[in-house]
Amino acid sequence: MKSKNKNRLQFSKRRRKVIYISSLVNIFSALIFAVVFYYTGFKSLAYIVGFSSFLFLVSSILTKKGNVKIARSLFILNFNLSVAIVASYVGKNASIEFFLLYALGIPFTFFSIRREKIWVLLYAFLPVLLLTLLYIYNFNFFGVEQLDPEFAKNNIYPFSMTFTLLLIVFQLIYFSYINAGFNKSVQEKKTKAIEASNAKSQFLSTMSHEIRTPLNAVIGLSHILGDNNPKEDQIQNIEALNYSGKILLNLLNNVLDFSKMQKDEIELDNTPLDLLAAIKQIKKVHEASCIKKGIDMVLDVDKTIPFVWLDIVRFNQVINNLVTNAIKFTEKGSVTLRITKEKQTNKNVTLLTEVIDTGIGIPADKHETIWEAFSQASTDTNRLYGGTGLGLPIVKSIVNRMGADIKIDSTKGKGSRFYFTLDLPIATKEELKKTTEVKDFNFEGIKVLLVEDNEINVMVGVQILEKANLKVDIALDGLMAVHKAKNNDYDIILMDIQMPILDGYQATKKIREFDKDIPIIALSASVYMQSKNDLEDSKIDGFIFKPFKPQDLLNQIEKFTQ
Repeated sequence: MKSKNKNRLQFSKRRRKVIYISSLVNIFSALIFAVVFYYTGFKSLAYIVGFSSFLFLVSSILTKKGNVKIARSLFILNFNLSVAIVASYVGKNASIEFFLLYALGIPFTFFSIRREKIWVLLYAFLPVLLLTLLYIYNFNFFGVEQLDPEFAKNNIYPFSMTFTLLLIVFQLIYFSYINAGFNKSVQEKKTKAIEASNAKSQFLSTMSHEIRTPLNAVIGLSHILGDNNPKEDQIQNIEALNYSGKILLNLLNNVLDFSKMQKDEIELDNTPLDLLAAIKQIKKVHEASCIKKGIDMVLDVDKTIPFVWLDIVRFNQVINNLVTNAIKFTEKGSVTLRITKEKQTNKNVTLLTEVIDTGIGIPADKHETIWEAFSQASTDTNRLYGGTGLGLPIVKSIVNRMGADIKIDSTKGKGSRFYFTLDLPIATKEELKKTTEVKDFNFEGIKVLLVEDNEINVMVGVQILEKANLKVDIALDGLMAVHKAKNNDYDIILMDIQMPILDGYQATKKIREFDKDIPIIALSASVYMQSKNDLEDSKIDGFIFKPFKPQDLLNQIEKFTQ
């Protein structure tokens, strides 16, 4: 029963309708010819064409019942052979053979050219073959006495030519009508898909803004605490706080990156870094979870790894997803993160990254499905351990974007090993120094307008800006920003995007009406930016995503003011 339903679903409603209507049209066409032949004294031809009409009826019934494969083949064979037989009886002067021109186009409407090309070519060749044979045998396959040529020319010829033209016109008009309906349906579905995509993007944009706004305060305050000469025993805690904020940001990015992953829009931002130093917080962040479960967290990083060019945010996203999963599914034993140098040349280094656990393991038949979105090894896994099922698909997508493949060795009940090999360019000390050195900023006399509706972010922003000797004025919404920009002289404006009354784009457009030169930098907690045209229309000069590093913000201010 399932197989039968599956076969029915292989054919679109549009194609079934074309075959069914064509069968009905040819039933009546054949009956008309049968009546004409009968009353003109050619009863044998009337019986042949009448039987052909019956076969068209069978074709229509089969189509209605869903047996499209048999129905369309019966239709084409019946039509071609009946035309060839009748043409052989009535002779060349009746021009019955021109019905084969109509038959030439039938396969292109009954079959999918993309999926059934062989059948299209085969059935399109059939009328050509029959027409050729008719001329070879001088329109007399059976050696019978044919109609009087004059009678055929004067009586059958006009009738056959008229019907041939009518069938061809019907074929063109009806197929055009069906296609128009199909195109309209496709357009409607496309419109709905775009609306659904826009709704999803709007939802993700709102969620991104709502979560990133307080997250910006957490990460910003951790930077401020770190810059205020903390005690030695506080430094690690502040660093862990900052890193934990980034872990939370990583969880948010998992959801957002799934949307980007579907569009193949994940981008990498490679920077020079010391890998050992960059991932040192991983153990500290995850160790508490390991201690709580009574398992060991082992960090084994090759100390001979040189400085490399790598997108550390994406790399940490991969590692954190894998380590979090390993801890979640391990009840005893250990979780190990191992990064080993496999080979090194003057310009590149090959690193093997492994996350190994002694947990529940994954059955061999699930090694492929775990990479699918919203999929887990079993329903019990989801019930007992939770999770969205997005972590591994995103890990795979990011690793693939980095030019590598992630693999798995796992046995149920014996743990798992996820691993991948990256070939990375080696960075120099000078390149690393440029990105890691703390720059001293002195914006003495520079006045900035900070436009932000979140009071905590205002507090964080003011501390970061005033520490760099910037004079800060505050506007809590877009309309207030427009009034302050009109009545005061500022050197630069930092503009939040999502605000009440007037959003950042609207406020910027109004400011540009009376001040076209002041630099305006947009600060947004939404990862779904407006299109490039919208940014250009509002005349925004720069864009920074929240949460941001104070260094990045101050670099932008320096770029536009000095």
